[in-house]
This record gives sequence, structure tokens and C-alpha cells, in this order.
Amino acid sequence: MQKTTLIPLLAVAVLLSACSDRVKDTHPQQLVSKRQALFKQFTQALEPMGLVARDRQDYTKSDFMASAQALKELSSQPWAYFTADGNYPPTRAKPEVWSQAGEFKQAQDSFLVNVNKLVDVSGSADLPAIRASVEAVEKSCKSCHDQFRSDRQ
Repeated sequence: MQKTTLIPLLAVAVLLSACSDRVKDTHPQQLVSKRQALFKQFTQALEPMGLVARDRQDYTKSDFMASAQALKELSSQPWAYFTADGNYPPTRAKPEVWSQAGEFKQAQDSFLVNVNKLVDVSGSADLPAIRASVEAVEKSCKSCHDQFRSDRQ
């Protein structure tokens, strides 16, 4: 590529990257970034199980159990990053996370109970029980999001 073409392309790329409205996590401990990364991993572990629960993917015992176990291992990790100094942009957490700490803890506990039940049935090949457990985990996620997560970026 010629220099005369490369320089304008690089300039355009730099300018476009500056147009992002996404706020960066500049906090020294990056609490928001850490918890968001864990929640993305939740989604990656839960999605294949949701496909099985909705009959969009076949149940494979070893794969399903691995996904359930991965979710269990992740399930207790993000909560440590919801500290008093973890409420800053780019958080999507509502102020209620801190003002209603008891309710937020109950939502966490409900999620953990549902994840444990999912792990318990994950290798059973009892598809109705598996579907119910996946649905319970998804509902606990949605319930917490509805109460404690803002839709804004």
C-alpha cells in the first residue's frame, strides 16, 4: 500500500476510535471492569445450557455438566467487586445495589442457590428438571437486573 493511502486510512481509524461513547474504567482497581468481565463469562457459560433448555441444541451430558460447573465456579466471584468505591462510571449498577444492600445480597444468594441446583441436575439427563433449573437461573439473573441494573451504558 502506498504511503499516500496508508496515512489517511490511519487517520480515519484513529478518529473513529475516538468517537466511541463508551466510558473507560479508569479506577485504579478497575472494579467495574472486573465484574463486567465476570458477568460476560456467566453469559458464555449459561448460553449453551439455555440452548439445550429451549431444544435448540442437543443435550450432551459432559458438555452440559462442564458449562454448569463453569457457571458455579464463576457464580461467587463478581460480588466482591461491588464495594463502596465500586460505584463509578462506567457502572450499570443502580444506586439500589448500595442503598438496598440486604436485598442485593438476597438476590445473590438466590442466584447461588439456583446455580447449585442446576449443577445438581446437570448430569441427570432429566430434561424437564434441567429446563426448570436453567429457567430458574435465568429468572434470578433477570430479577436482579430488573432491580439493580440500569439499561444505560
